Amino acid sequence: MKTGLGTFSKAQAAKTLLSLVPRISVENLVRASRFAEKLTRVERDKEVIRALRGLFEERHPAILMAKDVMERLSPNVRKKLIQNLFVNAFLIGTDKREIEMPEKEGFKPPMFLVISPTMRCNLRCPGCYAGEYEQHKGLSTEEVDSIIRQAKEMGTYFITMSGGEVFVRPDMFDIWREHDDVFFQLYTNGTLIDEKAAARLEECGNVAPMISLEGGRERTDERRGEGTFDRVMRAMDHLREAGVMFGTSFTETRHNMEEIAGDEILDLLVEKGALVAWYFQYIPIGREPHFELMPTPEQRDWLRRRLLQVRDEKAIFIGDFWNDGYYVEGCIAAGREYIHINANGDVEPCVFCHFSVDNIRDRSLKEVLNSDFMKTIRRQQPYRENYLTPCMLIDEPEVLRNAVAKCHAHPTHAGAETLITDLKGPIDDYARSYRAIADEVWDEEYREKNARRVKSARYA
Repeated sequence: MKTGLGTFSKAQAAKTLLSLVPRISVENLVRASRFAEKLTRVERDKEVIRALRGLFEERHPAILMAKDVMERLSPNVRKKLIQNLFVNAFLIGTDKREIEMPEKEGFKPPMFLVISPTMRCNLRCPGCYAGEYEQHKGLSTEEVDSIIRQAKEMGTYFITMSGGEVFVRPDMFDIWREHDDVFFQLYTNGTLIDEKAAARLEECGNVAPMISLEGGRERTDERRGEGTFDRVMRAMDHLREAGVMFGTSFTETRHNMEEIAGDEILDLLVEKGALVAWYFQYIPIGREPHFELMPTPEQRDWLRRRLLQVRDEKAIFIGDFWNDGYYVEGCIAAGREYIHINANGDVEPCVFCHFSVDNIRDRSLKEVLNSDFMKTIRRQQPYRENYLTPCMLIDEPEVLRNAVAKCHAHPTHAGAETLITDLKGPIDDYARSYRAIADEVWDEEYREKNARRVKSARYA
């Protein structure tokens, strides 16, 4: 009876939240947040919702941006964003993942999955993290469908698709329509998004492309090919005009750091209507890896500080995959909050960690999440008290090396092992140098704040 009442309450909440969709206002966002807080049983999520409500009430630029962008979305996209992401993934899904599944199955499923249906791509960018996977292989439509169905049974309704280039697989439109209760985020080069594709995405309503850029026109075209930047700008125009939610993705290197975090490119994205800007640090993996492209420890800390400033000034949501470790309490890989299933079916702890022991074609999603490899990594999370150093690849590299050796994990493409063999010395030097910076920052800016957060959660 308790579960039934809970389900009924959430269904009523969904109905109430959806009723607010046509009338987006700050007041309604505050009202919606109070509904959400009452319904979730996970204290950590209540804390996040309260923090968001504080941003609503103070009219933070990012919240006003979210309001403006949602008003520009088509009615179908707005409806799916609220129903699939906020209700299914964050309300209903969170309770199932964090309360029901641990009681029933003995483990907590991840919040989202990353699936790469293909590694084929219409571009050949140097340094691509996925560039050394076998290009001819791919997951069948039926295999992708099965993975998503298994995920939903565990309460996971947020699926990210990467690659390769997702849009070389037109059958994925069938997947997105079939699973119209899931929210999909796509990482794409954007060059295949024309007016027709944008219209089809709007019809689905539950798909948000994140389009890759290297910076402005010159730097993007230098790496991705002449004319790519202009094609991406046209793709953004098509998506905005169709009312589709979209964002962008940057890979920060030693050479483009200031450009991709600069006012010029960010203001352009806001003007185009992008909702999100994701930042991913270059890791020496994939096609033609070069350690020298990694941002220096000093640059990494500069970006952390710069993006904190951007969040207070720019009307765009910022996700900083490495520097946001504080907000997610360390590493989220190995099934703690996500895993990556590549186009060959190999299950990897992280999209940047190209090692595996299991293949989704041989074992169920539940089984691969509970493999010794994944559990060995999860048991050590967080690897350090300082959440600004969350990564087992570049901050605590011995974690990955030991897990690979202990569990006999194999590289998922030729050359993947160089991260823990040939590059061992440079990675260790980098880790020591960055920890020295990050530990000082942690003591000065985060330690006391984190202690208050832990105490609040303990006595909630």
